[in-house]
Amino acid sequence: MTRIDIGRLVFVLALSAVVLAGCGRKGDLDLPGGQKPVFKTVNGKQIEQVEDQPFVLDPLL
Repeated sequence: MTRIDIGRLVFVLALSAVVLAGCGRKGDLDLPGGQKPVFKTVNGKQIEQVEDQPFVLDPLL
């Protein structure tokens, strides 16, 4: 393998890692069985839930 081939392989692997790391959304945990969602609290006060907005990559999942 030449340096160019190794460079391309490293580039493709790094790009794949970035794409896979960007999949999914950060959010609150859901309880098993579809029960009430878990709400975050700060100093005993419940934080208002943010409206769910679709993400660009959601159709791929």
